[in-house]
This record gives sequence, C-alpha cells and structure tokens, in this order.
Amino acid sequence: MEERKVVSIEDRIPKLKQTRRKKANRRLILYLTILFILIATVVYLQSPLSNVRNISVEGQYHVSEEEIIELAGITTDTNYWKVDEEELKNQIESHKEITFVSVDRSFPNTVKIEVEESERIGYVQQDGGFYAILEDGSKLDDATSVQGGDAPILVGFNKETYLKEMSKELKDLPASVSHLISEIHWDPKDGNPYQIMLYMNDGFQVEASIRSFSTKMPSYPSIVSQLDEGAEGVIHIDVGAYFEEFPTEESNAAEEEESTDEAEG
Repeated sequence: MEERKVVSIEDRIPKLKQTRRKKANRRLILYLTILFILIATVVYLQSPLSNVRNISVEGQYHVSEEEIIELAGITTDTNYWKVDEEELKNQIESHKEITFVSVDRSFPNTVKIEVEESERIGYVQQDGGFYAILEDGSKLDDATSVQGGDAPILVGFNKETYLKEMSKELKDLPASVSHLISEIHWDPKDGNPYQIMLYMNDGFQVEASIRSFSTKMPSYPSIVSQLDEGAEGVIHIDVGAYFEEFPTEESNAAEEEESTDEAEG
C-alpha cells in the first residue's frame, strides 16, 4: 500500500501566515485607495478646481453675451456640480427677446449656452428713438437712436390689432423679400382698413393689404424684373397685380394745358 505524504502543521503555518498577510495587504491598499479618492473628491469639490472656467454662448445676435451670462447667474466662481441646467434655462428664457435656450455641461468645467432669439420684424419711431417690434407684435421697452437696418420701419400702426396682424405677415414673409422693404405705412381706406403702402429700397412703392401680404408680396421681385428700366411708380398687389407709373413732367404739362384750354373755352 502506497504511503501518503504527511505535511506537519509546523510546515503549513508559515504558508498560512503569508497568505493571510497578502490578503490583509490587499485589503489595506483597497481601503487606502478608497480613502484617498474620498479625500481627493472632498478637496476637489471645496477648491476652485471644481469651479466653472469656461462659459460659451451661441446663437445670440441682438442680446449680448454678457447679458445672457448675467441672466444665467453663473460666474467662474460657480461650482460646476451645482449648475442647475433647467434653472439656467428658465432664467435666460425670462428675457423678452429669447424664445429658446439649451444648456449643456461639458466636463470638467465648461458650460455651453445656446439661444434662439425672437425675430425683429420691424421698428416704430417714437419720442426720437426706434423701438423694435418682435414677431408676436410686442414692442421692446428700450429704444435705439438709429434703426437696426435688419427690418423695415412701421409707420402709423397706432392700433395693436393691425400691428399684430402685420407682424404675423412679416414673420411669414421670406427674408429675401422683407429686406427689400424700407418702410410700411398703415394707410386705411373706407371699406379697407387693412390697406398699407410700402416704400421699397429700390424706389418703388407697393400698395397692398395686410391680410394677403405674405402670400402676394413674394411675387414682388418677379414683377419688378418685368418693368422697363428707369420706370417709377406704384405696384398694386392688393387686388390683382398691376403697375401704375408716376406721371412724367410732360404728362403733367399736357394736363395743365388741357385744363387751361377747357377753362378758356
């Protein structure tokens, strides 16, 4: 019968001690690592290292970057982990000209703000200044000394109902056409309180109606392209579409002569 190899307890004790020591060392290293991470996290959160360092703003045009950041209420002293994206969004959207806000945090210390502004569809002149009219027909409280140049001047719109309807029509008008308009005068007539007269940057005048403005005005460039070079007059697009040329000096003289002959006769 084969004899078993017997290991004495004295031989096994050193190996057991060594195994236990290795396990204890591994646990100690794990605990120390966790402790170090916790201490480092606390130090990081309590130090300027966790503050916001970069604040970027995109999409703004009329509202300044500084004003948007001020509305957000964050600075480079703000803790990155305490930035409430939804709260920032609501604070910035409280601005009358801002319609949409997106806030994103980018680790380790960047906050990105993207905004969309309400379109300025016109300006009204009042008390020596120009007040912007937004796409919903509302007027900004702050005036500028000069017209913005990005929208026409609205003249005579002293009734809010017509101003709001005009604003909606301008909102729906292609920018390529609205940029051709210098001024829009509310010019109501008996039976047509929606009549308007436009003064274009190319010298033409356009008689139109507020209610059909956004559907008929896009044809303006095509109509102008068919007119003789140097022609001046009024383009009517309220009922049908036709061109009425301004009277020339010769025609005025002829009319005066005809009136004189009739008076003598």
